[in-house]
Amino acid sequence: MNVEYYASGVLRGVMEHTLTRKGDYTVRAVLSLARHHVGERRKARQIASEMDVPLAYLRQILANLVQYEVLRSVAGPDGGYELCESPDQITLLRVIELAEGPIEARACALSGGPCDWETVCPLHETWARGTELLRQHLAGTTFSELAEVDRSIETGHYEWPSDIPPHAVTVIRRGLRDEDQGDQGLLADSPDSAAGAAPSVE
Repeated sequence: MNVEYYASGVLRGVMEHTLTRKGDYTVRAVLSLARHHVGERRKARQIASEMDVPLAYLRQILANLVQYEVLRSVAGPDGGYELCESPDQITLLRVIELAEGPIEARACALSGGPCDWETVCPLHETWARGTELLRQHLAGTTFSELAEVDRSIETGHYEWPSDIPPHAVTVIRRGLRDEDQGDQGLLADSPDSAAGAAPSVE
């Protein structure tokens, strides 16, 4: 739980509503590929560098996305990873549930209470409907839209919605856009490249 203060200075907690690390990294990986969907495959090292994801963990995530036919991997000099569909056909709900499992109000939101709450509690209907609204909003958001928002943020042209507050807690960002990576030879240290063979999807 994060900590914030009311204007009066009274301490209050903040209810977290975030992804697990697996869900976070999965969304970042798909977003990277959505940004570069037209005419470009991405190496695992490029995705890892851009989105600040540990390469070893990213390999597992990419393999999972290939297994569920969100991505395809292509070997060879021009190989790498690419989306199986256009980004406007891939929803945020699909990718999150692939990583996290179904977003459902299965368990009671109240951990205790009278015994007649065993099947349903006073909060159940409201909690379940709120969860379904979240699912609908995620299902209505595509990675094409997210990629466009990301480009707007990158170029400084993002128009901030007046009714949406910024991040309450900022984190250190270490990801590098392609122009920041420069000629770092992301593939130069791979075994295939060192041996003069065709680069892999890594």
